Amino acid sequence: MPLPPNPICLQCIDYSRMEAKRVHGPQGDGCWKDNACDRKRNHYRHRKESNAKRRGEYADQKAKTAPAKTTETFSIPVLAPPVALLYLYKEKPKDAHLHALAIAVWQGSEKLAEIEAVHCMGMTNTQVNRYLKEVLKVLGNRYGITEFEPPIRMEPTECEIAECPLKDKRHVHSA
Repeated sequence: MPLPPNPICLQCIDYSRMEAKRVHGPQGDGCWKDNACDRKRNHYRHRKESNAKRRGEYADQKAKTAPAKTTETFSIPVLAPPVALLYLYKEKPKDAHLHALAIAVWQGSEKLAEIEAVHCMGMTNTQVNRYLKEVLKVLGNRYGITEFEPPIRMEPTECEIAECPLKDKRHVHSA
């Protein structure tokens, strides 16, 4: 592991050679050594570029010496089971009010179905749970889904319902 840079030498790189010699020479703190200090100042001034160049040369050398490997690439289709994603539109705190919820059914990367988002304003937790059980009953009959994937939290401002009160509120402020 390399030694850490000398803080006195790091300060010195900002000075001209004459100024550095005056500050660190015999009439200064006495640490100036002609050849060594000139070399160190140059090194410290250009070390980022030198290190980047050295890393690039090393990577090029390594790429040339490494034997070219040919890797066979193929895909095996996976029949993923359908899953129900539950989107909860609510603020960050765990006990925040649930603004709305939406549900989408996916199989792999294909969207099979989407249940329209509904506002949950005024609904109790019991009413929301009852609604979700009804949705699961329908999804179970159609797709064999018995539970939702872990819920995905969305910001209420991202609510996709066209008649959302948050959108009306934003409209009033912007006018």
